[in-house]
Parts: sequence; structure tokens; C-alpha cells
Amino acid sequence: MPSCSIFVTVTDMQGKTGPSRGTDIGVAIALLVLDILLVGWLLYGYGITGWADGYSPNREPEAPDVARTAIWILLGGSVVSGGGLLYLRCWVAGVTQFLVLGAGAMLFASMPLTFPSL
Repeated sequence: MPSCSIFVTVTDMQGKTGPSRGTDIGVAIALLVLDILLVGWLLYGYGITGWADGYSPNREPEAPDVARTAIWILLGGSVVSGGGLLYLRCWVAGVTQFLVLGAGAMLFASMPLTFPSL
């Protein structure tokens, strides 16, 4: 199984190689910061679009489309980055990517996709 060259690899008692636990946790923390920034940026865009929709009541709201786009971005990022890290045997970082980006996608999925008319 391949291993990324930037990781410090260790061999356990059964002869399996993979990144050291410290490197794995460091990558998880660095990616967690980026994930939180991404979710915050998408949430800000959703909020600004919803705010702007309030000033044009005759048009169809655009905020639900922004929420759907955010769901696809977060789910795609979860599968690609989490799956890639698990393939490289970075268990902590891979599972963290799946959980954080998946939770962000669920956050946007729970937002209203239709708004009540006043």
C-alpha cells in the first residue's frame, strides 16, 4: 500500500507501515482548521445570500441554491480528502475529514430550502 513521502513512516509489530501517530494528528489538526474556515465561508455566503433575498421579494430566493452547492462541495471534499487520507493510512486525519465535512454538509442540509412568503 502506498504511503505519502511527506509522512514519517513507522513499522508496527505486524510489519505494516504507515505514518507516525504524531504526524497523523498534526495533519488532522491542520486540516481541521481549514475545514472550519471552509464551512464558515460557505455559511457566510449562505447568510449573505439569504439577506439579499429579503430585499427582492418578487424573485425566487437564491439561498437554497447556495445551500445545495455547499452540500455538494462539503460531501465531495469529505469523500475525496477523507478517502485519500484513509488510503494513505492516515486514520485520524481521514476520519476527522469524514466527520467534520460530513457534519458541515448535514448543517446545510438541515437549513430551510424554501422560505415562507410574508
